[in-house]
Amino acid sequence: MATVAGPNATSVPPHLEAGHGPAETPARYFARQPILKADGETFGYELLFRSAREDSFRGDGDLATRTMLDNTVMFGVEKLTPGLPAFINCTLESLTTELVEVLPPATTVLEILESVEPTPELIQACRNLKERGFRLAMDDFVWKPQFAPLAEIADFIKIDFMTSDRKERAATMEKFKGRRPKFIAEKIETKEEFKRAQKEGFTLFQGYFFCKPTLVERGEIPPNKMAQLDLLRNLQQHEFDVRKISTVVERDAGITYRLLRLVNSPLFAYRRKVRSVETALMVVGEKAFRRIATLAITSVLNGDSTPALLRMALVRASFCELASPLCGFDGTEQYLLGLFSLLSAMLRVPMEQAIAPIELREEIREALLGEKTPERSLLCWMEASERGDWKTCEMIEQFHHANECDLSRIAAEAAQWADGVLQ
Repeated sequence: MATVAGPNATSVPPHLEAGHGPAETPARYFARQPILKADGETFGYELLFRSAREDSFRGDGDLATRTMLDNTVMFGVEKLTPGLPAFINCTLESLTTELVEVLPPATTVLEILESVEPTPELIQACRNLKERGFRLAMDDFVWKPQFAPLAEIADFIKIDFMTSDRKERAATMEKFKGRRPKFIAEKIETKEEFKRAQKEGFTLFQGYFFCKPTLVERGEIPPNKMAQLDLLRNLQQHEFDVRKISTVVERDAGITYRLLRLVNSPLFAYRRKVRSVETALMVVGEKAFRRIATLAITSVLNGDSTPALLRMALVRASFCELASPLCGFDGTEQYLLGLFSLLSAMLRVPMEQAIAPIELREEIREALLGEKTPERSLLCWMEASERGDWKTCEMIEQFHHANECDLSRIAAEAAQWADGVLQ
């Protein structure tokens, strides 16, 4: 049994098997993978857009180009990256035909794939795009003389940490001595790799290291500072509006966790198990809730947190809740499933320990532990989307007879909602 349900989980409902035919209508998928600064703040996002029938750009001409651009325009880059740089994989065609000019130059970073041939035509096209305000990134970069003209004008150099060793990375970075682009360490999976990349001179990082628990000391759930301040304002009002306050509480993983843990403790000895925030508020009462909320907010506002981790948890929670009617699931349960899916990484303890004090329906508890339950389907879809694993997304859609465009639209709405909450 898995003890951590995170973005690397690959479980799908047990009845799902590979081999199903593709959907009749091409799917539109996007994955939003954060690129982080050393302090854990989000620098930008790599946006991956694919049809369900292709897992990667294969350089097959106009089809790949149109798919990438059409999906980018449809979803809206500015909505998915709230003012932060959007890194977008580009085909040879999209660069040389200047079709990428439908994208906003100020916030778009064009990623030149390692498979693209650095022809004179491409080099000149990239120079033209730079003059128009676009920034360029070399993806999965390995130094080769023929790439020198592109490397000289690149703003970002992305190096795969899994396929390179320290000596190779040092040699590559030495080539840029005197002209320092920003170096992005890709596929950083552990805290040790993150620290090593920092020592080697990388300033930006991409990977799931921040979602994996470090089982050394008990940590705190990252604070949603805006929600906490909003909650404090509500608590200062004379009227204790349960419905209004429950909406605010649901935006904060830490206070939700404390509230559900308290209401199901022997202290209250409530006969029925409580699983919703609104019911918990009514059971706990105004006086007790004011105490625990104030204590929680005071303790976590001064804590060191990783904003990207909280953002991902909020996106998952909103997506699972909004998509629940499509699969016949309970929206409240699905919200908590998404919100608590990263609880292990937040608290830096095994998931079993993190959820032990919380009363959850057995199927939801199993889903958080990584079991292949139907209730985990939407969370699994979101995790697969975060990785760009479109085949798993498609299998889950077929199992639930869900429309892929609807799920992708809901995922985009969830991302926008989470960004709005954190802003």
